[in-house]
Amino acid sequence: MRNENHSGASIGCVINGAIMNIIITGASAGIGFALAKLYAKQGVNLGLIGRSSEKLAIISAICREQGAQVVTAAIDVTDTEALKNWLLAFDAQFPVDLLIANAGVTSIMPDDGAGESWAAVSQVLDVNIYGVFNTVYPLIEPMRQRQKGQIALVSSLAAFRGMPISPAYCATKAAVKSYGEALRGWLQQDNVQVNVICPGFVKSQLSDQFTQPKILIMSAEQAAKIIQRGLEKNNAVISFPFPLDLGMKILGILPAWFVNWIFTVLNYSAKNTV
Repeated sequence: MRNENHSGASIGCVINGAIMNIIITGASAGIGFALAKLYAKQGVNLGLIGRSSEKLAIISAICREQGAQVVTAAIDVTDTEALKNWLLAFDAQFPVDLLIANAGVTSIMPDDGAGESWAAVSQVLDVNIYGVFNTVYPLIEPMRQRQKGQIALVSSLAAFRGMPISPAYCATKAAVKSYGEALRGWLQQDNVQVNVICPGFVKSQLSDQFTQPKILIMSAEQAAKIIQRGLEKNNAVISFPFPLDLGMKILGILPAWFVNWIFTVLNYSAKNTV
């Protein structure tokens, strides 16, 4: 683990509506990278977690230049004990006001029609489900005891309707959405806010793996701004962009045969080996 600590007292509170202590997983690329840049400013303590020390060093330098204090950790979110220990250590010094569980991977059906390998399925389950639980669970009780805090879980518009081209990915994002919604109902009595983030296509290394048409794709910077506004408003579900959001929700209530036909037209159906 790589830590970068800078002078300044621990401030575990929200002053004039400004979030002071923030943890972001998956901070070395994509939406996490963009969110770190967006939140970085004087008086903010950032805990940035990712798998690449080199990429973390880049975003850390950018955030420090903008005035934030930064602590980085090169940890895989599937490493339950290492992640828990780091999260609790950070929280002890900088009581967390906002936790963004953003780390994730994707899984797309191969072009040869063979279907998802078990190795690919296992990885996406481990990172997208267990990784999120590993991130959130250690800080639930500290936030409950403080009677404040905010937890954001990054799901996807794919949570609203499973697509034949990425079954395991869609399943994990649906699980994250359901988990976040349930947590929101439970933790509201403790004044802990929980939000589910459901982006559409966002330009990143993950979206680059998706070779099909990327409808209404946006930059990570655009997505980060939408997410920040939604979190400030404490929206239960932050789903975007609007046309694609509406479309996926409609697909979720249409007859399966019609939805599958639409996916075939859009080239979102998996190939068969037969």
